[in-house]
Amino acid sequence: MGSLAEGAQTVAFGSYLLIFYNQVMGVPAATVSAALMVSLLVDAISNPVLGHVSDNMRSRWGRRHPFMYAAALPTALCFWLMFNPPQGWSNDALFWYILAVATLGRLSINLYELPSAALTPELSDDYDERTSLMTWRYFFGYVGGLGIATLLFFVLLRPTSAHPVGQLNPQGYHQLGIVGAVLIFCAILLCAWGTQARGRAAPQPPIRAQQSAGQHVRELLRTLNHRGFLALLAFGILKFSAMGLYASMAVYLGTYVWELTAKSMGLLAFDGVIAALVALFVAPRAAKRFGKRAVAIGAAVLGATFGLTPLLLRQLGLFLPVDPEGPLVLTLFALATIYGMFSATSQIMTSAMIADVVEDSMVRTGRHAAGTFFAANAFMKTCTSGFGVLGAGLLLSLADFPAKAVPGQVPAAVIDRMVGLYIPAMAMLWAIAIVFLSFYRIDRARHEENVRRVRENGVVEDLSARAGEPAKLSPAILPTS
Repeated sequence: MGSLAEGAQTVAFGSYLLIFYNQVMGVPAATVSAALMVSLLVDAISNPVLGHVSDNMRSRWGRRHPFMYAAALPTALCFWLMFNPPQGWSNDALFWYILAVATLGRLSINLYELPSAALTPELSDDYDERTSLMTWRYFFGYVGGLGIATLLFFVLLRPTSAHPVGQLNPQGYHQLGIVGAVLIFCAILLCAWGTQARGRAAPQPPIRAQQSAGQHVRELLRTLNHRGFLALLAFGILKFSAMGLYASMAVYLGTYVWELTAKSMGLLAFDGVIAALVALFVAPRAAKRFGKRAVAIGAAVLGATFGLTPLLLRQLGLFLPVDPEGPLVLTLFALATIYGMFSATSQIMTSAMIADVVEDSMVRTGRHAAGTFFAANAFMKTCTSGFGVLGAGLLLSLADFPAKAVPGQVPAAVIDRMVGLYIPAMAMLWAIAIVFLSFYRIDRARHEENVRRVRENGVVEDLSARAGEPAKLSPAILPTS
């Protein structure tokens, strides 16, 4: 249930920040993108550190829950601040405001998301059950994000005499800040409270001798130096960047290319709900039959294909805005639903594979580092509102897309240039991501062998934690390749 919070913030930051600050507030797209990109760099540094600290936390609430409880209020506050900026500030001043609030917002949500996600391998070591757990996490993440989208387009973005295009009504975004903050606060506390007993029962980290900062860094780097994990990291960064570019451009494409109303945009938001429901059923069954890597690759290929189909057809003159817009909306809805289903399935597989990296790393290092690995998973997701929004900002700048543009009055050459840049950028990101994922090698047999070795030999984290001894793994179980 706590994924409602992460989903709401990811969708809001990745899909609506750019159009809010660019088209409503009048801030140049490149300025907004640059601020979000700098905050992403801070995120990249802080995430592994936070994950490492979580892995080594000892408390009466367990190693994860102190962070989860601490995250609720600052995450909600930053969400409200992001959509309620000061009025009358210059673009330069708003750059620093966006940078500060986005950075604090990301740090806060990761304070919850990293420990929460790291609970997964601690709740189950079963190859298929982990996929099921991740499927439910992503389902509720989708519900949170798409609930925000539906509320925004159907309820909050109302056309007025001053703002005849609902998507450009600033009051709707201000109200989004309030509603989203309340949702995030309640979802995080609900998850922390609901999993408290399981978190307290999970193994505590072993008592260890005091380490220097340098020793912590070396330990962290050794943990992250895992071939399968690095393949997943590269795949995830590129995949989530592509998804972020898709999400950031969706409002622009709907408003200026397809010239849809706010209610039609809200209807399109429902495609994700259907996509998540289908993925909830398909993803675990497909992984059980074909394996996680094969499903992730296949879903990525099909998702990218269906996501680009409407624009490819438009470039060929076969798919254009129509009046009334009903047939167009239904066609876009169908294609977006298929894209969403495959994208969700690919995301689920990525997180489930990271959970399997935990035991593979334990065999190599003797350390339980779920928090560290899921810190990288959280960083991948922030690429949605980092690299994705940066790409959208650069694309709009290269296309010379004007700020505060009026739908129907943007020159056709600008629209064509924007679409012509968007299609190859998306195709390239997905293609390179798939190449990296081919280097991941942990299948069902290897995972089950890792679990067997951990249970039989090693992983003395449970016992050593009680005895006050450092955790060790027998050299006999170290992998040969």
